[in-house]
Amino acid sequence: MSTSTTTEDKKDHWSSEAYQSAAAFVPKLATKVIGWLDAQPDDVILDLGCGDGVINVDLASEVLSRGTGRIHGTDASASMIAAAKKAAESKGLGEKCTFEESALTKTPAVAFLSRNAVVDATALHTQPHLQSASFTKAFSNAAMHWILRPEATRATFFRGVREALQPGGTFTFELGGLGNVVEMRTALLMAVARRAPGGLKTAMEYDPWFFPDEAWVRKTMEDEVGGWKVEKVEREYRPTPADPGASGVEGWVRLMGANFFEAIPDAAEKEEAVREVVEVLNEVCRVPGGGWQYGYVRLRATARKL
Repeated sequence: MSTSTTTEDKKDHWSSEAYQSAAAFVPKLATKVIGWLDAQPDDVILDLGCGDGVINVDLASEVLSRGTGRIHGTDASASMIAAAKKAAESKGLGEKCTFEESALTKTPAVAFLSRNAVVDATALHTQPHLQSASFTKAFSNAAMHWILRPEATRATFFRGVREALQPGGTFTFELGGLGNVVEMRTALLMAVARRAPGGLKTAMEYDPWFFPDEAWVRKTMEDEVGGWKVEKVEREYRPTPADPGASGVEGWVRLMGANFFEAIPDAAEKEEAVREVVEVLNEVCRVPGGGWQYGYVRLRATARKL
């Protein structure tokens, strides 16, 4: 994303409250990718983009608590890390949660690791405590379409995950695949392009997402980065109902589309763009029987470190 402020300033657009209101379905619909992860009681798991920690806590309480295993959650959002820690504490795991690197030498069921409150997944190679080949598995759900947006750091990201794993360790992930939320993305790009300096070119620079296909995963991991064997990969069209509640489509647009609107300097025009996108999507995504449905496409894979 060239030199736009969305990349350079690392502005934290995330709110755990807004996420739980507009996108609580994300961890709830992770059943298949968690099945692919196949967590075992003694696994040591690195979670990249743990969000509000719902999946981490579930895995810790349901699987890892039966053995010596643990899961280390990382995220680029300080507010999400704070929510994850709170979620762990609410389940009685608070004493086992830490933000210190020393967590890797202990045996907590859940540990939310960070330096300076966050870990940028594109910079794993700069985190020695995450590059010691100490994890049996790595995991990511609904985060990599953000993480992989900057083309320049894609290979570095996969190398960083590889070096975090023991030989033979696996990386299981799910992200938006080619064609994901195409109606949302089109409405956002067009509304922003009409108001941003530089038009469509600028709007595209502020687009925070990258939605690849199966061929891209294999080529990138096996051929360009190397040291990986993609064992299985699939892309699934999964139309997803909007979360019920007052936020509706507008909640999704304001949360997930926040990066796009940063391209518009005038506050009033920014709100005009939000209203336009919401108006369009309220119609396009409307379900005749009530509510709204989003055109989600999920790409999931499991790769083994050679």
